[in-house]
Amino acid sequence: MEATSPNLSFIPSLNSQISQHSSTTHHHCISTFKGHSSYVFSLTFSGKFLYSGSSDKEIRICIRDPSNQSSSESTKVVAIGKGAVKSLVISGDKLFSAHQDHKIRVWQIQNNHNSTHHHHDQKYKLLATLPTLADRFLRFFPAKNYVQVRRHKKITWVHHVDTISALCLSKDETLLYSVSWDRTLKIWRTSDFKCLESVTHAHDDAINALALCINGFVYTGSADKKIKIWRKINGEKMKHSVMAVLDKHKSAVNALALSTDGSILYSGGCDCEILVWEKNYNNGGGGGGGNGGLMDLVGGLRGHTRAILCLVVISDLVCSGSADKTVRVWRRNNGDDHQNRNITYSCLAVMEGHTGPVKCLTASVDHNNSTMINSTSATSYLIYTGSLDCDIKVWQILVPST
Repeated sequence: MEATSPNLSFIPSLNSQISQHSSTTHHHCISTFKGHSSYVFSLTFSGKFLYSGSSDKEIRICIRDPSNQSSSESTKVVAIGKGAVKSLVISGDKLFSAHQDHKIRVWQIQNNHNSTHHHHDQKYKLLATLPTLADRFLRFFPAKNYVQVRRHKKITWVHHVDTISALCLSKDETLLYSVSWDRTLKIWRTSDFKCLESVTHAHDDAINALALCINGFVYTGSADKKIKIWRKINGEKMKHSVMAVLDKHKSAVNALALSTDGSILYSGGCDCEILVWEKNYNNGGGGGGGNGGLMDLVGGLRGHTRAILCLVVISDLVCSGSADKTVRVWRRNNGDDHQNRNITYSCLAVMEGHTGPVKCLTASVDHNNSTMINSTSATSYLIYTGSLDCDIKVWQILVPST
C-alpha cells in the first residue's frame, strides 16, 4: 500500500474547488461495535441486521439498539467457517460467505429472524460448501473437466484454488458470482449451488473486486491493474466474454462500485485515487444491449493518501475507505454537463476515528432521522465501516438536498 500516489497527473481531477454543502453536512460516529479479535474483512446488510466477517473465520451479527446511548456495542458469533471471511452476501434465508480456504459456504438463516434476542444466541446451519460433493463427483471422471493449476497438479474447473475475494448476486438472485486470487470468475446457481461456468485466466493476476450491473454486465478488478467488462452475448449456454478492458490504473485495483442505474463505475486501487468511468452514450452505452457496458474515464477523485480498499454507492453518494484509516463521502455536483464532460464532485465529509486501514463498508438510508438544516431538508445516512483495527463503526451523516 503506497504512502503516496503514483503519477496519475494525466487524469483530470474531478474535485470541486468549492466543497458544496460541506459547511452544512453534519457527520459523527454514533456507535462502535466490539467483539472481533482480528481484522474485519467484510460487511453486509439483511433488514435490520448487519453481518460481519473477519480474519479469524468468524461471522458475527451486529444489531443496533436505538435506545442504547452507549458509544460501544457488542457483536455475537453466528457461524464459524474455515479461513478468513473475505465477502458476505444474503439471498432470502441464505447467507453466502467467501473464505480464504478457497471455499464458499452457504448458511441457513434460522426462522426466528425477527426475534432479536434469540437470533443473537444461535449459530446458523451450514447447508453446503461450494463446490458441493455432487458437483465435484459429476466432474470427477471426464478428463476434459480438469484444468492445470500448478506444474504437476490438475483439478476440476469447479474448484477455486486460492482465496475467494468477492461475491455478488444477480439482480434476480438466481446466480452467485465469485472471483478469486486464482484469477478466475465463476458463476453458481443459487437454487442447487451448481457451478455453471468458470472463466479461467480472466486476469493476469489476482482478482480483488467484482460488481454487477442491472443490465447484465459484470465488472472485475485485478492486481494486474486492469478492470474487465464481461457479458454473455447470446443465450443461456453462451459463456461470458470480455467486452472491454479499462487500464488507466497504475497499480492494483482493489474496489469497484456502480451507481444505482449502472451508468457510472467507480474504481479504487493502490494508486490512492478513485477513478470515475461513465457510460459512452455516443457509442451505444445507454441501453441494456450492444455496447451498453463500455465506459469512458472522465476523471479522478483525490484526497486519500493511501490505497483505496473499499467503495460503496448509496443514493447519489459514493463512500470510500482507505488504508489511510479514513472514510470519505463524495457527491456529484448538480448542473454537471454530460455532453461537455463538465463534471465535478464535492467531498462532503472525511470521517476519522479508525486506528487501522478501513477494509470494508456498507451504507443505508436512515429513514427515522431525516431532518432540516438551515431551513433545508436533509437526508440521514448510516455508514458502517470495518477496519483492520478489529472494530466496526457506525457513522451518521446528514446531507442537505440538492
